[in-house]
Amino acid sequence: MVKHVILWVLKSEYSEEQKEEIKKGIKEGLEGLQGKIPGLVDIRVNINPLASSNCDVMLDSTFEDAASLAGYTIHPEHVLVATTKVRPFTASRVCMDCEV
Repeated sequence: MVKHVILWVLKSEYSEEQKEEIKKGIKEGLEGLQGKIPGLVDIRVNINPLASSNCDVMLDSTFEDAASLAGYTIHPEHVLVATTKVRPFTASRVCMDCEV
């Protein structure tokens, strides 16, 4: 199994109300990929960080293997979510992929 974890910080130009809507869109878009991507075992998005956090959104996903993760990266359904619901609104991204 391969774990794919991403942390995003949203752009500072958005109001708190806008950020809440953006986070909901990211969560719905990414979690909506469950069952659509070969090898995607589990996908969860947390949009409610504690005040001690320094990021806004966390993706925690699990894939059968590295090849499945590679396929996810270029899968049209994922690319659509990434280009319409994530990338336009995020200022930074940190990613860690690891075998579990």
